Amino acid sequence: QVQLVESGGGLVQAGGSLRLSCAASGRTFSRYVMGWFRQAPGKEREFVLAISWSGGSRYYADSVKGRFTISRDISKNTVHLQMNSLKPEDTAVYYCAATTNTYSDSTYYTYDRVYGYWGQGTQVTVSS
Repeated sequence: QVQLVESGGGLVQAGGSLRLSCAASGRTFSRYVMGWFRQAPGKEREFVLAISWSGGSRYYADSVKGRFTISRDISKNTVHLQMNSLKPEDTAVYYCAATTNTYSDSTYYTYDRVYGYWGQGTQVTVSS
């Protein structure tokens, strides 16, 4: 059974930074794609970034390009989301997700329905 546990959320002022972590356990993740999604109050869950466990492929939402980066620590089975230049509109619950599905069209990794494993979420609040 795959378990994903997020950490690192909190309250930060606009322009600040936060680093979220997702600790994965229960499987060998060498063939997984790990994604981050977020859901703001009253809005649908949206894709943020994703990374193949090998690290060779990364996928970004346009809204976070140049501000957010994703990385993974294979030795610790952990994926990190570094968020810089945070804006109030980045306020949301951030979820870590994992999928073993593979697609030639990387657009599919932006769809939450392709991810079979989810963490419980961590709140990020950006004050203006």
